[in-house]
Amino acid sequence: MALFKKRTTGKPGEWFYCLEHKKVEEGPECPAKNRFGPYASREEASHAMETARDRNLEWETDPRWHDAAGKDRAEDE
Repeated sequence: MALFKKRTTGKPGEWFYCLEHKKVEEGPECPAKNRFGPYASREEASHAMETARDRNLEWETDPRWHDAAGKDRAEDE
């Protein structure tokens, strides 16, 4: 038995989305590696996966990250 239990960080009133349980939590219930957040509201946390998907799409289609020089190098390989 451990002498000290690791506590998750965060404050009550902060909302998180747990990736393992696929649910919204107030205050951190699960380890940080399994959650997105903190979010300001329950509603915002409930849309965490949509927000992540939108941000990923925005990043993947950002021309600053896909310059012509990088494409030329990839084609040469």
